[in-house]
Amino acid sequence: MRVLVVEDERVLADAIATGLRREALAVDVAYDGAGALERAQVNEYDVIVLDRDLPRVHGDDVCKQLVAQRYPARIIMLTAAGELDDRVEGLSIGADDYLAKPFAFAELIARVRALGRRAAAPLPPVLERAGIALDPARREVTRDAHPVELTRKEFAVLEVLLSADGAVVSSEQLLEKAWDEHIDPFTNVVRVTMMTLRKKLGDPPVIETVPGVGYRL
Repeated sequence: MRVLVVEDERVLADAIATGLRREALAVDVAYDGAGALERAQVNEYDVIVLDRDLPRVHGDDVCKQLVAQRYPARIIMLTAAGELDDRVEGLSIGADDYLAKPFAFAELIARVRALGRRAAAPLPPVLERAGIALDPARREVTRDAHPVELTRKEFAVLEVLLSADGAVVSSEQLLEKAWDEHIDPFTNVVRVTMMTLRKKLGDPPVIETVPGVGYRL
């Protein structure tokens, strides 16, 4: 899942991004509303964590523009304005969820993952295929009921493959969903991660390489 964090308090923005990355999510950061709109035109996000009181372009206007453009990401407003009227106003302009500061990070993670499931075709809470089971909320993977220890990136790649439900996923799509905007598109990081993931999942192999197209589980 790919997330955009939009927050003008840089320490808080970077802390949120770091926490989300620890949950095996790909995260980009924008420190003002204009930067958020620029990144949204370049990258396709599943969820946008959006502060309301932003410089350059107000968070409400960012939300309105993305909704008007039918941008596919789900939006959670993260703001100090947490009164009932504030929440109603935020939801009425197109936000999908609203979380007031201060907040428990575990709740933010749960809400981001819930919105991510709604951003595309509905997915079950535990993804299963070919004896592989992945629980995003618990960060657990098993094969035939045996635990499999994965790095954050291996976990993210496996989640993308399982979410595709048997469809082929290209290297470009994996870079888009499992890494952030700082990744070099010409790197061999996908191939290397796929090699280590296959090794950890064990035999018989469950990830197929489709020459010239991508990978399929």
